[in-house]
Amino acid sequence: MPPRRAVTGRSQEPRQRFAEELRLLRSGRGDSLRQLGEVLGWDSSLFGKMESGQTLGSPEVVQALDQHYGTPGLLLTLWELAAGDPAQFKERYRRFMTLEAEATGIQQYSPAVVPGLLQTETYARRLLCLGGLAPGAYLDQQVDARMNRRGLLYGDSAPQFRAILDETVFRRSLLDREEWQEQLKHLNEVADQPNVTLQMLPFSAGLRELPNTDTALLRLPEGRTVAWVETGYDGQLVAENAGVERLQFSYDRLRDHALSPRGTAEFIQRLLEEVPWPSADSI
Repeated sequence: MPPRRAVTGRSQEPRQRFAEELRLLRSGRGDSLRQLGEVLGWDSSLFGKMESGQTLGSPEVVQALDQHYGTPGLLLTLWELAAGDPAQFKERYRRFMTLEAEATGIQQYSPAVVPGLLQTETYARRLLCLGGLAPGAYLDQQVDARMNRRGLLYGDSAPQFRAILDETVFRRSLLDREEWQEQLKHLNEVADQPNVTLQMLPFSAGLRELPNTDTALLRLPEGRTVAWVETGYDGQLVAENAGVERLQFSYDRLRDHALSPRGTAEFIQRLLEEVPWPSADSI
């Protein structure tokens, strides 16, 4: 195997260096692109484009490759240099993404918007635009990252995933009817996965726990649980037992008041059958 150059921010060709490392690692393992796609759960064409320098991929994909090749942090460092903005991924969120990829179980609560793992591409794009991202290459990169992240829910090693969504999530629709129908149908399709449970917390439950905090509880292979809590402006990884237990208690109380998975699927179907509202183009 050819010797590798040192990882450095002074490289004049960070994108080329990243693609080169991907090719070297796959060659060293003797994997084909098809085999790599089957093992990691992404389309093999994505890895081909990354190795040729056509795309950088998402941080979720790169972390999965780091884990596959046994190169913790190396590829993600190269990716950040190639992306040109290493500071955009704070250490705590990077740690959360790593733990999320390792989790054997994920419990999610979303009080206002469809969570990232359940979003369609259109929903993700509109939400990121509302968050301040202007149309362009960086927005496209973030949308791709969110879409690639959804691969966590599929495959033999997919975690058990339960999502409780407040009724607000279902009532705060996209203005375009077809786009919103696509998102609702996607929720029902994902909920058909054997490892996925989807529940709706109805307005009739009244004011409940975690009213403005997106929460994810991650059960890790060694048996411990950590949590990620997020508002519209900040996110925090919670690892201490007392904090995680409080969040778990709140989540369990929410689940007690939520519709059953079957009742939730029926609720979504009723939304799909409601009289259509005008599309965004006609307003």
